[in-house]
Amino acid sequence: MNVSSTPQRSPLVSGLAAGDPALRDRLDERLWTVEQRLRERVARTPDPRVAPLVGHLVATGGKRMRPLLVLLGAEFGDPESEGVVDAAVLAELVHVSSLYHDDVIDDAGTRHGADSANARWGKRRAVFAGDWLLAQAAQVACELGPRAVRLNALTAGRLVGGQSLELLGPRPGTEPLDHYLQVTSGKSASLIAMSLRLGALQAGAPAADVDVLTEYGEHLGVAFQMSDDLLDVSAPASASGKEQGMDVEAGVLSLPVLLALAGDDPDDAELRALIAAGPAAGTRPHRRALELLRDSAALATAAAMRDERLARARAALAALPRTPARGILATLCDFMAHRRA
Repeated sequence: MNVSSTPQRSPLVSGLAAGDPALRDRLDERLWTVEQRLRERVARTPDPRVAPLVGHLVATGGKRMRPLLVLLGAEFGDPESEGVVDAAVLAELVHVSSLYHDDVIDDAGTRHGADSANARWGKRRAVFAGDWLLAQAAQVACELGPRAVRLNALTAGRLVGGQSLELLGPRPGTEPLDHYLQVTSGKSASLIAMSLRLGALQAGAPAADVDVLTEYGEHLGVAFQMSDDLLDVSAPASASGKEQGMDVEAGVLSLPVLLALAGDDPDDAELRALIAAGPAAGTRPHRRALELLRDSAALATAAAMRDERLARARAALAALPRTPARGILATLCDFMAHRRA
C-alpha cells in the first residue's frame, strides 16, 4: 500500500489544467497528499489480514475524480484551509466503499482492470470491506466537524436510497425514465455534488458559490452515470477496466436499454425482444443484444441526453467568478462528453 515519495502527475489533472501550469502543479501536489493519507488510512486495521482486502480498490487506482472535485471546490475559497485534503480523503472513502457494494450487487468480476474484491475474497468479505471504509469515512467527517458529518450522512442516505430504488424497481405508476433519474441522482450525483460542496465549505467559499457548485455537481453526476451507461455498451474492457456489456447481461435497465425498450422502431424489434426476455442467458444472446444496441437509435438518444445534462452543468458555472478553477470545471464537461474510460 506504499505510495511514491515523489509527487506523481495525475493524467486527469494534466488533461484538464494543461493551460495553467501553476494550478496543475498545485492540484497534483495536493492529490498526491490525498493519495498518501488515503492509503495510510486504509492500512490502519486492527488485524493486518484485513488490510489487503480493504485496501484492494484503493491500490488499483482510479481517476480520483471526487477528491479532485473537492480540491476544485476549495479553489473558490482558501484552498490552503485546514481540512481540505482530509475532505478529499473522505469523498474517496465513500466512493470506494460504494464500489465494493456495487460489485457485490452486480456480481462484477473486475474493477479498474483487476479482480473485484468479491471475485477474489467472496461476497461476504467484500461487503465487510465496503462497510469498513464507510465507517472510516464517518470518522474523517467527525474529525472535520459538524458540517462534514451532516453532509456525509445526507450523502450516505442518498446513496443507499438510490441503490434501494434500483433493486426494487419503479413504483407502480412511475415512468421508467423518471425512476432511472431518481436512481442516478442518488447513486451518482449525490457524491459528486457532495465533493464540490464539501471542498467549498471547508475552504470558506461564499454561500452563493457553494450552492452553484452543488447544482453543477448534481448535473455533472447525472451526466457521469449516463456516460457510464454508454461506455458499458461501447467501450472495450481494455479501456474501461470493467467487463463490457455487464448491464445488458445482468438485465440492468441502463439508459440505452430503457430507451430501446421505449422505442417503436421496427429495426429494433429483435433488440426489444432480447431485452424483454430478461438477463441474457449464454454468450450468444448477450453478444447479439450488444451488437444491436450499439447500432440502435437508443444509443444516440442516450448520448444526446447526456450532452443536455452537461449543458445544464456548464450553464450553472456562469454564476461563479471567472477563475482558473471555473475553467477546469467547464473543461470537465468536455471531458465527460468525449469520455472513453
